[in-house]
Amino acid sequence: VQLQASGGGLVQAGGSLRLSCAASGRTLDIYVVAWFRQAPGKEREFVAGIRYDVTTTYYADSVKGRFTISRDNTKNTVYLQMNSLKPEDTAVYYCAARPVTVLTTPSLYNYWGQGTLVTVSS
Repeated sequence: VQLQASGGGLVQAGGSLRLSCAASGRTLDIYVVAWFRQAPGKEREFVAGIRYDVTTTYYADSVKGRFTISRDNTKNTVYLQMNSLKPEDTAVYYCAARPVTVLTTPSLYNYWGQGTLVTVSS
């Protein structure tokens, strides 16, 4: 499966962005999808994940209450709605997919999108 992340950009602190992760090659509906981010000089970190059946979502503590992950399996797309953005949210955001279980370790994901840059100005 190929993943394409989009929707990044420059936004002021307190603003919102919605990222999209579109899949091609095969359907996403059997995969867990997660968003990770990587800031300059830092390791890639888990942001949010969603099960294939949409029953369960997971969030990093740093984004709980501000970010919402969702998916539309009919459109083969997963979204990350980001509200109340902070300068510390600045990073390249990646979507990734793997079977069955949402995990927070990047190396355990089989498929990755190319990343989309989110910059939050203060």
